[in-house]
Amino acid sequence: MIIDILTVLIAVLVCLYASYSDLKKGIIPNRITFPVIGAGLGINALKAYLLEDPWLFIYTAIFTAGIFALGYILWRMGAWAGGDVKLFTAVTALLPFQPHIIDYKFMGINFPVTALYPFPLTVIINSILSLLPFLLIFVFFIIYTSRRELMDEFMEPLKQYRANMLLSLVITSAVTLSFIVIDFLPFQIIILTLLVIYLLTMAISKLPPRLKAIVVSAVLVYSLYRNFELTVSGVVILWVSITIIQLIRKLLTSVAREALQDTVKVSELREGMILAHSLYRRGDDYYFDDASFLDRFRTAARTGDVSSLTYRGEPVVSAMAAGLREEEIETLRGLVSEGKIRDEFRVRRGMPFAPAIFIGLMISLLVGDLAMLLSRVLDVIF
Repeated sequence: MIIDILTVLIAVLVCLYASYSDLKKGIIPNRITFPVIGAGLGINALKAYLLEDPWLFIYTAIFTAGIFALGYILWRMGAWAGGDVKLFTAVTALLPFQPHIIDYKFMGINFPVTALYPFPLTVIINSILSLLPFLLIFVFFIIYTSRRELMDEFMEPLKQYRANMLLSLVITSAVTLSFIVIDFLPFQIIILTLLVIYLLTMAISKLPPRLKAIVVSAVLVYSLYRNFELTVSGVVILWVSITIIQLIRKLLTSVAREALQDTVKVSELREGMILAHSLYRRGDDYYFDDASFLDRFRTAARTGDVSSLTYRGEPVVSAMAAGLREEEIETLRGLVSEGKIRDEFRVRRGMPFAPAIFIGLMISLLVGDLAMLLSRVLDVIF
């Protein structure tokens, strides 16, 4: 239907422009999202009239209000920025249902894969799943263009190629031994096999260097004798995979933390900036909580004080995605002038989410719901 093609075209163009604006200026303009929300409701009202199906518009209005309410809750929690909420609402108003503009079949699965829940939730799920690869590209772009000093830390896994090769040989030996062990068991399940591989890997890794070399060499010779090509390809794939995983881990942890944060003084704080850590008060002391949940758990286990897991103090200024308000900046200025906190603040660079929404929308239109697709693939495998 022409109306379906029109709404898809508008949604794609709006998300594409929002992605450009979010990347360049860090904002998604209201002059784009608000008119599109109205246009989406109007177009679907016209479609409902032409099809003589008032429920089509009623569901459109309900889905649009529901997605806005969900987004508002996430905005209040600090998970989404206001522009992201309005962009998702605009996409919902335009495309409340899965548009049927393309149909194909691959490996026995009909595409695009549809879900039982409304299409806007499919877009949200796909957008969240698309965030990881986009984040990797975004962080690497920042490192390459403006934070070149972080490149050495990022490339550290490549310098550890010998250690990664040794680990891949250990894992290969553990896999070979696990299959030998599993053959003697009365039952074989994949979880048990993975557990045995893990335990053998840990056991071999803990061996003294000379004994480890003897064990790994002996098992590898046996594995090469049994299946030369599979063993060699397995070692190479493991080696490459371990290196890639370590590179991704670097991008998502220490490197990302430095690349996506800046240090500024209180005079440089502006409305909308996002603090890297929330400010809390305990008695007369103020502090920024930069400890992760794992850090707090370790502290609680070491000290026996479990209150640190749930209570961090009275919140003063939060690190929400909505950013700082003017009154919060005034509070920080006052605390700095009184000498209660240092004139040094870690602020996060705004992570543009609109490109992930655009990617999620395109996946939803061409492939379908990734969660449902994964479920069907697992059904085929198992």
